[in-house]
Amino acid sequence: MKIVAFVCSLLLSAAAAAQSWPQKPVKFIVPFPPGGATDISARLLGEKLSATWGQAVVIENRGGAGGGVGAAEAARAAPDGYTLFFPSGSVITANQHIYAKMNYEPEKDFVPITNVVSGPQVLTVPASSPFKTVKQLLEYGRANPGKLTFGHAGIGSQTHLAAENFVYQGKFDAIAVPYKGEGPGLAGLVGGDTNFFVGNLAASIGHINGGRIRALGVTSKTEAPQLPGVPPIAKTIPGFENIGWFGLVAPTGTPKEIIQKVYEDTKKALEDTHMKARFFAQGLAPVGNTPDEMAKALKEETALWAKVVKERHIEVK
Repeated sequence: MKIVAFVCSLLLSAAAAAQSWPQKPVKFIVPFPPGGATDISARLLGEKLSATWGQAVVIENRGGAGGGVGAAEAARAAPDGYTLFFPSGSVITANQHIYAKMNYEPEKDFVPITNVVSGPQVLTVPASSPFKTVKQLLEYGRANPGKLTFGHAGIGSQTHLAAENFVYQGKFDAIAVPYKGEGPGLAGLVGGDTNFFVGNLAASIGHINGGRIRALGVTSKTEAPQLPGVPPIAKTIPGFENIGWFGLVAPTGTPKEIIQKVYEDTKKALEDTHMKARFFAQGLAPVGNTPDEMAKALKEETALWAKVVKERHIEVK
């Protein structure tokens, strides 16, 4: 009876802890600089959860190593729910197959909470570029191997893998130029330092609408409603598709009750009509799957990237 009472007391104390959490600000570590889609998504969700929790959600940008710097910091945070990790998918499904040495182990160091949003990328060029269509860019690339350059948010980032996929399926060679995040990479494109960029729609749309860069095609199989008239790349490269996502995970050891609360509050936030509209404007669609569903999706995506990375010989020694 004493053992049963002890177990019951532990369960009650855990539940009580989850109900009283949070009692201070919660930090989201974003593994890229401000201005990218990961950062934009985290800030939109953080603003809503701040109102729900009555505590500030603080966004801490820790860019570098394709998201690895921020991931390593998050992995070593106290598992008390007050530090959560907000990565793009590739940081925890692809990097382990690309980098020979990492300071974190995705499957060991993190537990899933939920996939927050997903959305396509968009192929863009500088406003002054002579390329007006995907076909023109491909034809030039095939006729001039290695002369085109593309920027990305770091080796292994979603923008890097999306561009590699485009180059691979487009059957041409181009030189990759790594930046410390999607925002800096897009700034490089605006300045004409690179020839094209396959960026997340959320990060690119402001530059597109501002006339600083030109959109040639989207990576979804259908047109993105936020960019009417911009065709799917699949119209030029049959079957092409590339979708990015951004989610929440926590350091391993974080109480299950807190994981469940963050998931439930996030799902409720994503169901809010105003939030849906704000994400839609950024080219993002709410997901809000359960921790178990996210765990299954991570496992499947990790296996997929293991194969792709090997075939494309993408590596950092």
